[in-house]
Amino acid sequence: MKNQSHLLSITRPAQAEPDSGIVKAAMYGFGRPGVIPLWAGEGNLPTPEAFCKPAAESLLKGETFYTWQRGIPELREALARYHTRHFGRDFSSENFFVTGGGMQAIQTAIQMIAGEDDEVIIPSPAWPNYAGPLRLQGSRPIEVPMEFRNGKWSLDFDRLFAAITPRTRAICLNSPSNPLGWTASRDDLIAIRDVCRKHDIWMFGDEVYSRFYYGAKNEARAPSFLDVCDVEERLLLANTFSKNWAMTGWRVGWLQAPRELGPVIERIIQYNTSGTAAFLQRGCVAALDNGDEFIAMQVTRALANRDLVVNFLREFPQIRFEVPTGAFYMFFKIEGMTDSAATARRLIDEAGVGFAPGSAFGADGEGFMRMCYLRDPAQLQEALNRFGQWLKTNHPK
Repeated sequence: MKNQSHLLSITRPAQAEPDSGIVKAAMYGFGRPGVIPLWAGEGNLPTPEAFCKPAAESLLKGETFYTWQRGIPELREALARYHTRHFGRDFSSENFFVTGGGMQAIQTAIQMIAGEDDEVIIPSPAWPNYAGPLRLQGSRPIEVPMEFRNGKWSLDFDRLFAAITPRTRAICLNSPSNPLGWTASRDDLIAIRDVCRKHDIWMFGDEVYSRFYYGAKNEARAPSFLDVCDVEERLLLANTFSKNWAMTGWRVGWLQAPRELGPVIERIIQYNTSGTAAFLQRGCVAALDNGDEFIAMQVTRALANRDLVVNFLREFPQIRFEVPTGAFYMFFKIEGMTDSAATARRLIDEAGVGFAPGSAFGADGEGFMRMCYLRDPAQLQEALNRFGQWLKTNHPK
């Protein structure tokens, strides 16, 4: 047998794909006594018992066999009811497809619309789990930098639309944004819609954080492509049960798509996972039908924590940030910091606080750190105190 690395025999995209900067920071600090973990995109509350009980009952009753590749009818109907309730118009269960988390919804969309050397445009900084799957299948993520100027993030639409080429298959928009907390307005969504229609390309939306929205008019959700688009046009929306209903470990999400794509999506799900466990889906039905009060509590908690973080960071002139209007992250710049990954490790070692490095979200995120603030308020305050002391020592005014 030749003495050579097995890595040389796998595909070039698999060889070249970098590790997730978020995961690397988390694994560096994972399990260390006393470290406060604010690196991951999840809250600290467990899934409510009311959502768990139907799943447990289903499991104990023996609902453990293969099931509908598109998702059980009861869950798809519950998704239609949920959207009808929150968008004020009728939705059909035929437009919803249950996936193994929001990540499989994203992968399914990518596998449908982007092939070898095809391009998908992504405003950046962005969650790395759009660009990674594209690269792994030979497609090209085209990252368009957003601008951070005078304490505000903005998306230059002239620059965004100038990135469209004959190879462009979609514009991917995450709003509210992970990691920025920036939220697209209705007019922003109309502008993207009109250009996508003009060029006959897909709108690919990630609206996972749509309920975590802190608009001036106390809206229950952020502006959505569903406010300005028909569900049967070239629109794909990825979503998940992870954030709203505190179900990150369940790994159940959904893809909303034109019903014509149903057989294609069904095939992709079959080849990738052969469906999502039926007993898990029973719990998701309960979450959709009975979870609005829990979501409202989570959003209220997130908003209070956001304000706690904002008021604290304003005491440090070396910190720059925009007050986020959505999601549950603070993305902040430390003046003079040039290596966010190294800084994340130092904060774990020296302050016992875990943040995600801005470089994990693309080159345009370097110089920033991401903090998840959907945590226990007392724990969050302790993390801020530790971080503040570290700043005074390492990055004085």
